Amino acid sequence: MRRLLPAPGQDDLIQEDLDAAYALPVPPAGTTHVRANFVAAADGAAEVGGRSEALGGPGDRQIFRTLRWLADVVLVGAGTARAENYGPAVVPPARQEARIATGLAPVPPIAVVSGSLAIDPGARLFSAAVRPVLLTAASAPADRAAALREVADVVVCGEENVELGQVLGALAERGLQRVLTEGGPTLHAQLAGAGLLDELCLTVAPMLAGPRHLGIVAGDAWPMAQPMELAHLLEDDGSLFLRYHVPNKG
Repeated sequence: MRRLLPAPGQDDLIQEDLDAAYALPVPPAGTTHVRANFVAAADGAAEVGGRSEALGGPGDRQIFRTLRWLADVVLVGAGTARAENYGPAVVPPARQEARIATGLAPVPPIAVVSGSLAIDPGARLFSAAVRPVLLTAASAPADRAAALREVADVVVCGEENVELGQVLGALAERGLQRVLTEGGPTLHAQLAGAGLLDELCLTVAPMLAGPRHLGIVAGDAWPMAQPMELAHLLEDDGSLFLRYHVPNKG
């Protein structure tokens, strides 16, 4: 992997270089820093066959792991958790020790946004030693909430609908301030459209997926486009790794 911007010519980046390139600020107490991570084909497709796995090569997987290792929590929508068969975050022992040394928990929990709580309590997601956090609305069926409380922390963040501002507030209250969201496209669009997104890490894969695929945002139109600033550009085997900041947000 090599750096193209802002310091072109730096080749053979190692894990320590990636840790530095993707280092996160420590947010003020009670607030969050929200980073999104996506992979997309050169034509903008964020999935092939309903999953993102086909788009990512070794470099993308290394970035994916790095971003998880730097985060307090991984935030995802229920649809993506089901489609991608989410399990617990995997952090090797040496990296767990490094996280502890910097004040992080050994392993980041997975937090899932679900208004309906239509999640199987036997899903792979709940095999983690660290209990997942389910962020839902008061309108969610009480029987589902009761069943899921056996395997996860269920937190109400809104009455009829899940309010994302309350979601981030609930995570911050738990000390989970550095939030990595992995989608899906609807959750990403809602966070960005509400001004809650601080940065986007995007892998552009060297392929064309063709028409009729989901992109990295979905849902209702925004009143205006959201500008971003490029922080760095890396490359590995034809894949590009871009880190964008939202102006005036870090």
